[in-house]
Amino acid sequence: MGKEIVVEPVTRLEGHNTLKVKLGDDGTVQDVQFSITSTRFFEKFLEGRYCEHIPRITPRICGICPIPHHLTPTKAVEDAWGVQIPPAAYKLRQLLQNAKQYSSHALHFYALAAPDFLLGPMADPALRNVVHVINQMPDVGAMALKMMDFGQKLCQEIGGKSVHPVSAIVGGMKKPMDESARDLFLKQIEDQVEWSKKTVEIGLKVVEDYWDVVANVGVVPTYYVGITKNGVHDIYDGDIRIVSPTGEKFDYAPQKYLDALGEHIPEHSYATHMYYKPAGYPEGIYRANTLAMINCADKMATPLADEALQAMRAKVGTNVIHHTFAYHWARLIELVESIEVIATLLQDPDVVNPDCKTLDVQPREGNGVGVTEAPRGLLLYNIWSDAEGICKKANLLVATNHNIAGIEKTLMHVAKQVFEDKALDSLKLPDPWIK
Repeated sequence: MGKEIVVEPVTRLEGHNTLKVKLGDDGTVQDVQFSITSTRFFEKFLEGRYCEHIPRITPRICGICPIPHHLTPTKAVEDAWGVQIPPAAYKLRQLLQNAKQYSSHALHFYALAAPDFLLGPMADPALRNVVHVINQMPDVGAMALKMMDFGQKLCQEIGGKSVHPVSAIVGGMKKPMDESARDLFLKQIEDQVEWSKKTVEIGLKVVEDYWDVVANVGVVPTYYVGITKNGVHDIYDGDIRIVSPTGEKFDYAPQKYLDALGEHIPEHSYATHMYYKPAGYPEGIYRANTLAMINCADKMATPLADEALQAMRAKVGTNVIHHTFAYHWARLIELVESIEVIATLLQDPDVVNPDCKTLDVQPREGNGVGVTEAPRGLLLYNIWSDAEGICKKANLLVATNHNIAGIEKTLMHVAKQVFEDKALDSLKLPDPWIK
């Protein structure tokens, strides 16, 4: 009869998610299924709506990354209508996007990753949570809460709301940032930068302590997808870049995404599996998210983050890193970059410049694509508009879509390591930091 192990729900992805591991009578892994609630019904919600209304509908797809789901369709409509936004609007959107990145990455590390590492993966689940970490490490807990609070309040200031923003419009942004609010956030930047450095120090200590696990568990070669701008890491704008398992890089304009990405629905899953389908090159499964972005980038956009990236590559010994546990490490590198970008933009007079929208917006029949990098990976909107500005069709590729096949491939690999190879039995685990 075998055995089926079910984990439900799996958190931090769009929709309700279920993980199943099926074992045979002999203990071998027969199958791994990762099922999600598809976001495809949102594509139907958008049909027949005014394109300008779309950015206020799609943030409801996800409560963790509503800001990328706000900005990406706005960019897609602008692309369809040939709209150019003012520099001030571009910078405000960058600031909003990085504020969400900062808050989300801090939340993920401290609330989801840290409890497993600081208490140890075999600790009582009742204690393996952020509340216990805060109780046992109040200074670190206070720092983490202040980081998340800073990011969310900055999102609220620019976006109108912290979770479901309303500030981006086709043609720019509704209003500039208030000068007094900008000054208030600037006063906090020095502390935030220091706390981000401290977070990296904690992360590096975790990496060193768990290096035996990091280097041996879930090391799965795949392709990777992300956004780069002239090869530089960028979460708001740029080309789609695919990196092969051996390091070859392929760049595509967002409008050419169908030249690079394919999809199918396997018999055992309701979820769309995405794969790379280049001309004249082997097809393959790819992964998105933080490690994919790091692998895609030639360099980071800011000095502290780039220093951290080079240190990571030196430690692993390669520029293309397949260590699944390194996703946590990559997330911290992106965290540092986001606060550095925030610091630069808050000092830029354009973020309080009232010239942040254009009136030269005319609906037209067209087909537009927008991309950004959500905290969980590449987000792409393809929107078709008619001459009256009504949405005829929409195609949404969210981070979950990109990651499904890679997640199942990784889970199958790790399940075999756990149940068949018994590889974890010989790995060295450190003593817990806290009890």
